[in-house]
Amino acid sequence: MPRSIDSVCPSVSPIRENRSSGGKARQRPAAARARAGSRTGGRWTFRPATPSRWPDVERLFGERGACGGCWCMVWRLGRKDWEAGKGAGNRRALRRLVLEGGKPGVLAYHGRAPVGWCAVAPREDYSFLERSRVLAAVDEVPVWSVSCLFVHKDHRRQGLSSRLLEAAADLARRQGARMVEGYPVVPSMNPSPAAFLWTGTPEAFLSAGFQEVARRSAGRPIMRRALAPAPRRHR
Repeated sequence: MPRSIDSVCPSVSPIRENRSSGGKARQRPAAARARAGSRTGGRWTFRPATPSRWPDVERLFGERGACGGCWCMVWRLGRKDWEAGKGAGNRRALRRLVLEGGKPGVLAYHGRAPVGWCAVAPREDYSFLERSRVLAAVDEVPVWSVSCLFVHKDHRRQGLSSRLLEAAADLARRQGARMVEGYPVVPSMNPSPAAFLWTGTPEAFLSAGFQEVARRSAGRPIMRRALAPAPRRHR
C-alpha cells in the first residue's frame, strides 16, 4: 500500500462499478443483494477475527499481507513505523491485535474458506484519521470506522463488499457502537484496479445502509450508518 492512502499495488484485478447516468453510485435492489454469493455456489458466512481465526486471516492475506506487506496496519501506525514494518513487522502487529481479543475486523467465509475481510474499530484507533484533513471528524459524535475491505479475486463483483460492511456494522454494534463511519473512494475509471478501492465504494456503502454526511474532496465522501443498541442477554 501506500505512499498515499489511494496508492496502487501491482497485479490486481480490475473492479467494474455499476453506476447511474448521473455518475453517482446507486443502491442495488434487495432481490439482487439476496442473490449475492450465488455465482460461487452458495452463501457467505461472517465471523469476527477472534484468536482461533488468526490462521484464516493469514490464509486470506497470503504472503503479501493482502497488499504490499500492509497487513491492514497502514491507518493504525505512523508512516515511518508502517514502512519499517512492511511484511513481518506489520503481520506481528495485526496478529497481536487478534490474539489479544481486539476483534479488529470480520472475516467472510465461503464454506470453510476465508474469502473476505473488513476492518472496523473505534475511530481513535486509527492514527491516520487524526492526521487527515479530508477525513477529519465530522462532529463530536463517537464513531467506529471502517478502514479496509479485502475480497478474494474469485468473489469480487458479487456484492460481498456490502455484506462485509453489514457484518462489520453488526460487530461494532455488539461492542457498544452507536454510529459506524466509512470513507469510500469514487472510482475514477471503469473498471478500477482493486487496490484503488480498498476503503470501499459509495455503492457498496449505500447497499449496506450508509448515507453520505460530508464530502471535503470530490472523490472521498464520508458515509455513516446509525446503529440500534444490541439486544440485552437475559440471564
